[in-house]
Amino acid sequence: MLNKENLTIIEPSKGWKVVDFDELWRYKDLLYFLTVRGIKARYAQSILGVGWAIIQPLFTTLVFTVVFGGLAKVDSDGMPYILFSYLALWPWNYFSGTLSESANSLVANAGLITKVYFPRLILPLAAIFSKLLDFIISFVVLLILLSYFKVVPGLGIIFLPLLLIQLLMTSLGIGMILSAMAVQYRDVKYALTFIIQLLLYGAPVVYSTTAVPAQYQFLYSLNPMVGVIEGIRAMFLNRPMPWDWIWPGSIVAIIFFVFGLFYFRKMEKVFADVA
Repeated sequence: MLNKENLTIIEPSKGWKVVDFDELWRYKDLLYFLTVRGIKARYAQSILGVGWAIIQPLFTTLVFTVVFGGLAKVDSDGMPYILFSYLALWPWNYFSGTLSESANSLVANAGLITKVYFPRLILPLAAIFSKLLDFIISFVVLLILLSYFKVVPGLGIIFLPLLLIQLLMTSLGIGMILSAMAVQYRDVKYALTFIIQLLLYGAPVVYSTTAVPAQYQFLYSLNPMVGVIEGIRAMFLNRPMPWDWIWPGSIVAIIFFVFGLFYFRKMEKVFADVA
């Protein structure tokens, strides 16, 4: 006979509720395990291992340099195009990678969801944290490029943590929305690659924001990645911080993050039924 005193009843959440951060903290060991598992799974049985974190962004930068910087003669604001594009690809690759990983995190772990209880938010969180290793390795390559071109970052570098927070909030906010949608609508998985390609050209990765017509610049700045990319370029190239590009996107990033938390929580009760 079951001892009712030691029985814990888990009930589904109702409506739009905020995430239980105390519960997330209690499951921090599971978050750590899933994060490490994600890193190991990505490079398991790989000859180059984490070397892919260097090769992929570096070769993409070289292709962009040849095609857009060499053939198309895209304006790079007076800086070497290879540095211009890599400063954008560094945060962009993390953003696009986390979208792919987090959007598929619930579907890929359907067996775990249906058998064991834990805060479901841990899955997209683990997907996002596991990409931080690639982000750090790419940063080391960036430092090498800056040293090669003899570029010294300016005082604006002190704002780097703020831009990284904006990047994380954008990635996690959209990632939570997509992961919750992907459980019910499997089209998300197939459409995501196409969407990420479109988003790439909706951010100043291969071109400068000066190419955007003046009447559309505020609307363009609502894309959170615009402020992140332009801010990173400015701080590492010792230029004035483009706050006009940063603050609109930061507000949108907060909206994505808050809405993503509530939406994920609302949909959480059906994950085990449809996963």
